[in-house]
Amino acid sequence: MRMPTRKLFQSAILALLLPGLSAAAEVELKIHHFLPPSSTAHSQFIQPWADKVMKESNGRIEIKIYPAMQLGGKPPQLFDQARDGVADIVWTVPGYTRGRFPLTEVFELPFVAGTAEATSQAAWEFYQQHMQAEYRSIHPILIHTHAPGQFHMRDKPIRTLEDLQDSKVRAPTRTINEALKLLGATPVGMPVPAVPQALSKGVVDGTVLPYEVTLPLKVHELVKYHSEFGGEQGIYTTVFLFGMNKARYDSLPADLKQVIDNNSGLALARQIGAIWDQADNPGREAARQAGNQFNTIEGEELERWKQAAQPVVENWIKAMDKRGLDGRQLYEEAKALVTKYSQ
Repeated sequence: MRMPTRKLFQSAILALLLPGLSAAAEVELKIHHFLPPSSTAHSQFIQPWADKVMKESNGRIEIKIYPAMQLGGKPPQLFDQARDGVADIVWTVPGYTRGRFPLTEVFELPFVAGTAEATSQAAWEFYQQHMQAEYRSIHPILIHTHAPGQFHMRDKPIRTLEDLQDSKVRAPTRTINEALKLLGATPVGMPVPAVPQALSKGVVDGTVLPYEVTLPLKVHELVKYHSEFGGEQGIYTTVFLFGMNKARYDSLPADLKQVIDNNSGLALARQIGAIWDQADNPGREAARQAGNQFNTIEGEELERWKQAAQPVVENWIKAMDKRGLDGRQLYEEAKALVTKYSQ
């Protein structure tokens, strides 16, 4: 055996025995998001999604995940990081940038959202029909929501509208900020990673969050009272975006684009929505084990809350009308889609 042939043979054997010597991936993607690795977003969605994409690409795509803003910046900057290529893919809250995604806000209006599984599918269908212009500067992989949020309060229970008066409550988005004002609270806007410190220092008296995120943030250790809502719709949800840099997506070979496409869209929305619904259970159980108190707002009292928050809906409808859209039709369509996927 001549020397060059022998070296090639030895290299081939070593490549089989030592994975580190295998060929490099054709595409390397960076995913950036704002929650810790212990979060539902990271451990039950983003990491499994990345693993599946890498496997289905036969190793041609390599994905590295940077949680907790490890690539720098603040959560409201994540959308622009995807648009500008700072990260290849981001998971973020469009509502962190006030008024930038007005159509998306329809699912964050009071008492529109159902389960995360139903609302996530509704949001994806609504995106395909009405919201593509809002996201034209990136390539959306998934639009989804969390399960309906609840109130989590430090020092006093919330059973009626009167109990909420003048309480400082963390608000995630513009629409919930407006709703809290109408309900009598003093809203304090902040991204979710800032909530534990705000609670511990008394910057806020409470927060609205799904139980899913209270566990990794240890909110159940910082509050004593939880107020939930009866009925099929919760007081609010938050819309999330899992989006990719458009140029990066467009540059992929057709077969690798197909791998991304196969892990996008309505089926993914259903899957991830169900995960978010189920993820509420450990958070609620942790609060129960901590000895916290639970209250349910229902019946006539619930109707009072709905009536008090209705101006937020009417203001959104008027804002859409000013844009030349039929705001009421869009609102009713969003609600109908939630009902459709709840059946």
